[in-house]
Amino acid sequence: MISGVQIGAARALLRWRPEDLAEAAGISVAIVNGMEAQQGLLPETPSVRAIADAIAAAGVMVFGEGSVDGGPGVRLMAKSSAAIDVNVTQTVQYKEFLENDAPPGVGG
Repeated sequence: MISGVQIGAARALLRWRPEDLAEAAGISVAIVNGMEAQQGLLPETPSVRAIADAIAAAGVMVFGEGSVDGGPGVRLMAKSSAAIDVNVTQTVQYKEFLENDAPPGVGG
């Protein structure tokens, strides 16, 4: 479930205008504005689902009561492109860092 306040907060995190969210969700700007103006949780409708899906696809997580301290809200998710690259076949390795040049018995 998502509220109008959460939709507005998610839009602000993304720096989207209502037009941007409407386009991403495939709905009208009037529907976006109307949902943001409503108080409390919004009923589960195709338009609400489209907005929630567009927000999630853009990288914003919406959470409800009890998920974190402070109650319901939104937050940016870590993008998959921000993950650490661990593919050793594509990692640049320098010979001087691969050979142990420390004298025997030295810790490290």
